[in-house]
Amino acid sequence: MTWSWETGVDLVIVGSGVAGLTAAERAVRLGLSVAVLTKSAVDDCNTQWAQGGVAAVLPDQRDPGDSVAAHVADTLLAGAGLCEPESVGSILAAGPAALTRLRARGARFDLTERNVLARTREGGHRAARIVRAGGDATGAELERALFAAAVDAGPAVLEGHLVTEIALAGDRSVAGVRLLDQEGRPALLRAPAVLLATGGLGQAYRATSNPAVATGDGLALALRAGATASDLEFVQFHPTVLYTGPHASGRCPLITEAVRGEGAVLIDAGGAEVMDGVHELGDLAPRDVVSAAITRHVRTAPGGVDDHVFLDATGIAGFAERFPTVHAACRTAGLDPVRDPIPVAPAAHYHCGGVVTDAMGRTDVPGLYAAGEVARTGLHGANRLASNSLLEGLVAGERVAAAVAAARRPVLEPGGPAAELMVAVDDLARLRRLMSTEVMIDRSEAGLRAVESYLDGSATPLIPATRADWERAALTLAARAVVAAALHRTESRGCHTRVDFPRTDRRWRRSVAVRLDDTGRLLTDARALVGDAR
Repeated sequence: MTWSWETGVDLVIVGSGVAGLTAAERAVRLGLSVAVLTKSAVDDCNTQWAQGGVAAVLPDQRDPGDSVAAHVADTLLAGAGLCEPESVGSILAAGPAALTRLRARGARFDLTERNVLARTREGGHRAARIVRAGGDATGAELERALFAAAVDAGPAVLEGHLVTEIALAGDRSVAGVRLLDQEGRPALLRAPAVLLATGGLGQAYRATSNPAVATGDGLALALRAGATASDLEFVQFHPTVLYTGPHASGRCPLITEAVRGEGAVLIDAGGAEVMDGVHELGDLAPRDVVSAAITRHVRTAPGGVDDHVFLDATGIAGFAERFPTVHAACRTAGLDPVRDPIPVAPAAHYHCGGVVTDAMGRTDVPGLYAAGEVARTGLHGANRLASNSLLEGLVAGERVAAAVAAARRPVLEPGGPAAELMVAVDDLARLRRLMSTEVMIDRSEAGLRAVESYLDGSATPLIPATRADWERAALTLAARAVVAAALHRTESRGCHTRVDFPRTDRRWRRSVAVRLDDTGRLLTDARALVGDAR
């Protein structure tokens, strides 16, 4: 579809992961003009690094007794009471068809000798329903296939374009986006609909599985536009990221959960099994359980070493062929996973909360949509079930495209830019250290208040001019929002554990909503976004 800077487009998509590219391809085929904006290269996104696979129960390829209902039950159990059952059922029921369409678009999944999809288990799943590509390179294959399908459909793809603001009309509905182009020049792209598909905020932490682009941009854009976010306190820490030393920072290699699905076991330096007696599913317990068990084990077990444990995968036959990405990362670090246990530790991985949306990806700002990790659909609750995220991106991307096509809003005249003055911390390294000690696993009011105090006292006025400025401002706001929600929730549930409130409280079966007021102050409110408080 044709477009221009003067007339704008029907839909701007910010981000190029599975949700964004799925929406782009579908929207163009529905007759919309689409522009996909990425602040880096198209494949520089969280999807590219996803290893495990896509969770879906296929009618003709499944374990005996497995079903979509069983998948729903596992998801609700992992979500610790904060999933929205209707949303879970709707998204997971749509999964098999979405996977079929993805394969029709050219995605190549691993097959068995009988020429059926190879399936495995991951944490929290009680059946083998994870399908994979390239052994442990599922995200890269999805990114390849979806980008090829999107290019074939023909949206405009603009790399190196950083979106700085959701432009709003006088009635506070979406009128487009303001951005910096590849040369750092400001520009306005008009559009009646904007989809945020920007991923998460892993770079708020010292060690993460996320790439450098995961700086909370979408959350910050949505909050500044007046949208409501929720469940922000639930940051999921992947239990098995390759441990490369106590001062590791930035994106660290992921050791996919599927390694444990194939039989690997977590042990300490003395050979004792970390998950022994912790959970009925042992090493395949939900991620929040395993990450917390590792964190507490290294503090108390006589065989514990510093701040990591080991993943013994030496019994897996053909490890290098089954997990080529993991094997290569280990070899690069000077390790041989075929012969020796892999040193691992928890690291920031996935933001379970985000911008609140309905089933079609709509936020409470007219014309603003969100999909993928940046969105809070009600699927993940307090803890995401492994490999549900790629599936959610496929389903949500298609639904957003359909919703935008059905709405067909006119392009409105945008008002002037919002106030240019923002606040941002000067020392991101210090913020990341604080987030990694006080807003990781086993939080307390004292620790959270320390981070809050640092953010309040060290964030200084800033008029952003560069990508680094905008990312620093986004990370500051994202960190403020996560800390505010974590302070508000005085219980332990899912990914959020408070040592001063160690029990799960049924009165907290509510989501904490977060928004910005007109002065830029964060407001938190516990509201029954899910079910009731029984």
